Amino acid sequence: MPPDDPILQSEQDYLRTSRAALAVMRQKTGSLEIASADPVNTEFLKAAIWRRMKELEDDPDVPLFFGRLDYLEPTEETFHIGRRHVNDEAGEPLVVDWRADISVPFYRASRTEPMGVGIRRRFGFTHGEMTAFEDEDLTTAAVVDEHSDILDAEIERPRSGPMRDIVATIQPEQDVIVRAGVEDTICVQGAPGTGKTAVGLHRAAYLLYAYRDQLSRAGVLVVGPNASFLRYIGDVLPALGEIEAKQTTVEEMVARVRIAGPGPAAVDVLKGDARMAEVLHRAVWSQVQVPKEALVVPRGSHRWRVPAYEAEELVNELRTRGIRFGAGRTMLPQRLAHAVLLRMEAAGDSPDDRVQDSVARSRPVKQYADALWPVVDPAKLVFRLFTDAELLAEHADGILTPEEQALLLWDKAPRSAGAAKWSVPDATLIDEVADLVDRTPSLGHVVLDEAQDLSAMQLRAVGRRCSTGSMTILGDIAQGTTPWATPSWDDALGHLGKTGAHTEELTAGFRVPGQVIEYAARLLPQIAPHLTPPTAVRRARGELAITRVPDSLVAAVETVADVLDRPGSIGLIVPDALVPAARKALQDKGLSFAILGDEDDVEAHVDVVPAGLAKGLEFDHVVLVEPAGIVSGEADERTGLRRLYVCLTRAVTSLAILHTLDLPGVLTD
Repeated sequence: MPPDDPILQSEQDYLRTSRAALAVMRQKTGSLEIASADPVNTEFLKAAIWRRMKELEDDPDVPLFFGRLDYLEPTEETFHIGRRHVNDEAGEPLVVDWRADISVPFYRASRTEPMGVGIRRRFGFTHGEMTAFEDEDLTTAAVVDEHSDILDAEIERPRSGPMRDIVATIQPEQDVIVRAGVEDTICVQGAPGTGKTAVGLHRAAYLLYAYRDQLSRAGVLVVGPNASFLRYIGDVLPALGEIEAKQTTVEEMVARVRIAGPGPAAVDVLKGDARMAEVLHRAVWSQVQVPKEALVVPRGSHRWRVPAYEAEELVNELRTRGIRFGAGRTMLPQRLAHAVLLRMEAAGDSPDDRVQDSVARSRPVKQYADALWPVVDPAKLVFRLFTDAELLAEHADGILTPEEQALLLWDKAPRSAGAAKWSVPDATLIDEVADLVDRTPSLGHVVLDEAQDLSAMQLRAVGRRCSTGSMTILGDIAQGTTPWATPSWDDALGHLGKTGAHTEELTAGFRVPGQVIEYAARLLPQIAPHLTPPTAVRRARGELAITRVPDSLVAAVETVADVLDRPGSIGLIVPDALVPAARKALQDKGLSFAILGDEDDVEAHVDVVPAGLAKGLEFDHVVLVEPAGIVSGEADERTGLRRLYVCLTRAVTSLAILHTLDLPGVLTD
């Protein structure tokens, strides 16, 4: 577009005015004085001002607004739509937050349903500088080609570094999910490139905007598959002005013990089985003992006696109330003390609540209650189950077969729970026991990504962290690559405790090119035949090259060198076992790179990507080595083909497949 276009110049002036207004808003916030004699209030206000300052930060490389709505009569109002609200010194809005109700037509209006909008304008930017605009007249009849060049360019723009927000490119079907109410739990089955991760993050940002007071108190948590993934998505919410949402992995979430590494696959699968929840429930509640002797409480010259049968009735009453183990342990001394007070009253005394509290805290009552309802240490209890065959058999009887019980027992028992080499499935079981003892606090909303890879017990661990809140569950059954991957979303939702959730399926791929997604979809009949094959909506078909070579790693390094000067990120995806060889080959070539999993991995121009860590990431250019090696690196063929499906769908612009071994047959049919 000509730089002297009067409309473009007018909008550029408006952008400068808006940036100046944002700077004033931030300056005013920073100049606020805190006047409070209460040090707690002072710290609270300081934190609130700091958060507001972070929300008002302006990145010159990120457009302050990306669109405009020109409404029809009777209002004839004009609104610029951006990442955050900006107002002038009089309080009039210069930029409207994309999450505001007035912004909805920017994402959903069409010629058949204009929603009161006459013109929708999109802006094109280069390094934060406005370089173009594009108007869509919603009052005219539909035309054959409704593609937006600016929208297409933004979707297909090469990306380097962490994931960006998609706030300027949200599609109508995505917007419906993003703006669902805070009470709604939504499960998103999304094919590769459909933007499911971005949709989940934008939903978190929307909920924090629309239900600020509620969620600021209750909290929002984003759960991802690994630390590299969290680094990759880590800038999305801050770019939208949201810094209150926490991010974690399932491993970090359940790490009540030190995690050493995975165990044997068959053992970890069994530990992730939902039946383990009943085994643990039995083990915890078996700690409660039946009274064999009466409780005797000396007080003054009297000795008050509560017979064993009455103490047993009190214990049984607490057990049948459906309370947590720890709550029952806390309540038992009070119940016993109350029984003593009834005897005092029958003898003519007039004890009050203070006397009951004193009796409940007395040594005889505490010792008696501790003997009946002892302390349960979650890690020690699980340790005992895995080291004591008789104890495990007692609690697993009728639930696990003798062979399964034998599988759970450690071949060589560690000295103690503290010395044990725990796995993530072990830690998940310990977390389950901890919840049986004391209820896990519930958050307001949890976004769970790559949910298809979690075991039943891991899903339970996530679900109890939003037992009274809602969830956004994201994943793709076809990309389930763990031995315990969920077979269906109905199963997963049941373990999460969200059986009433609404499921949406996203099949329109905005990032993966047509040639690439169609090639990868050859795997679907074997790995997920019930899913709708994805379709690419991009006009660019992308680049796909499949080449048999004498040495796949040598050819891969040459290919990486050939695309170094092209814009965007480069991912060299290799079977996990070939990572050391790939590292050496790149070093010998003198190329700079990072290994995915390193702290600086998302900032690197070239990443060596172990196939096992590729999920959830994308690269403009992918060089994929030895598909057959990726498949054979998994425990079974279906899991291997699913892993390969993940790796094939990481490319945004080009995919080069290099192989010395024969390709899997399903790709050559």
